[in-house]
Amino acid sequence: MSETPDWKQKYRDSLLEMESEEKRWRQIEQALRRLVGRLCAAGMGVDPQLDDELKVLAAANRRNAAAEELEQLAASLTTVVVAVDAVSPVAVSPSVAPRIVRWDSTCAAVGGVLQHLNAADPEDSTAEQLLARLPLAASDAALAAIVVQAADLIHELVESFARERLNSAAVLSQVTLRLEEMAGYLTTTGEAARTGFEDSACVNDTVISQVRELSAEVDSATELSVLQSLVSARLEAVTRQVLDFRAREEARKEEQAGRTERMYARIVDLEREAQELHSKLDREKHVARHDPLTRLANRKSFDERFAEEILHRSLSDVPVAMLLWDIDDFKAINDSYGHRAGDRVLQTVAACFVSGLRAEDFVARIGGEEFVVLMRGLTPEIALRIANELRAAVAALRFHFRATPVRVTVSCGLTELRQGDATGAAFDRADAALYRAKREGKNLCIAA
Repeated sequence: MSETPDWKQKYRDSLLEMESEEKRWRQIEQALRRLVGRLCAAGMGVDPQLDDELKVLAAANRRNAAAEELEQLAASLTTVVVAVDAVSPVAVSPSVAPRIVRWDSTCAAVGGVLQHLNAADPEDSTAEQLLARLPLAASDAALAAIVVQAADLIHELVESFARERLNSAAVLSQVTLRLEEMAGYLTTTGEAARTGFEDSACVNDTVISQVRELSAEVDSATELSVLQSLVSARLEAVTRQVLDFRAREEARKEEQAGRTERMYARIVDLEREAQELHSKLDREKHVARHDPLTRLANRKSFDERFAEEILHRSLSDVPVAMLLWDIDDFKAINDSYGHRAGDRVLQTVAACFVSGLRAEDFVARIGGEEFVVLMRGLTPEIALRIANELRAAVAALRFHFRATPVRVTVSCGLTELRQGDATGAAFDRADAALYRAKREGKNLCIAA
């Protein structure tokens, strides 16, 4: 029972984490809705009928319309776009080239959001389906429809976090109620013990008083019959007092036994609930800090480990190497063979990293095809040698998609953590080295 405050604190921490996650997804949802509005504005002026549809969609987006209404508007918009394109196809001129660049950037941004959504809930295939549709989006309306559905997914995810937070608060309230019941039991037991003690003292005083009065009467009695009568009356009074006390004591014992039995059942239930809460909290903590696809640590877990390594680095001279990895030409694999093939590559590369590292090394997936490794106690030279071994192990993997052999390689940028390093500064150094590796031909490991 002494661990109960720890459970309460852990659930408070869990609630704070869910609130933070909910806030982050709401921000992403708002960003996507702003993106829908801008895409609607960008598509204006092509055709009057299309302009009307875009205005309606933009208005619905501004007032945060429900998913069903947005789905209907997206379907209607798609129909109009197809009709307009069939009558007067839009010709692409050289002056439109800058817009194509922005279009690619927008698709890349939406793809990143969808990958995060897919990782957040891998059991829901909606995000994966939207990812498959994204390369086929050939118009503002088609992309807007995907963004609207992504916003709806984010909204559902935020609502899920809110429900989970309410459930956790309800569980915490139940634990508090059980603790209050136990406190009431202990208070009642203490009061019963004090009442029994006071009753016992009262009986003791009564018996002593009766004995003293009897002694005084015996001294003053002159006849044997009178003395016998006095002794009998006093003994009867004492006997009655003792019997009444014993009856009250038996009643108290029975009541106490009943309370103890009921509280024991409550304690058994509380222990069972505490074990269930402990298991649930461990599962939630694991899910919150691990990537569901590769089962590696995620970005949040990496940030925590990075802070630990910086603190350890400031207290000792033990070197810490950070390796930033990126799968070469990963987008081409997704585009050519589908996202399931990309997922298989991510899982296999992650397993290859884990098998080639020490047990104490830390490896995490921090982005779509980006991984990071923290290695304590190794000089940059040794860390670079191990990085090249990992790179060669990945290059030796054999992948076949649609009966076609596909070669997968990785590039790496390496840096040594410095005392007082910030995550951004270390990442910049490693990322610069990674960029050099990409620029110089890929399938390379370069130290910053």
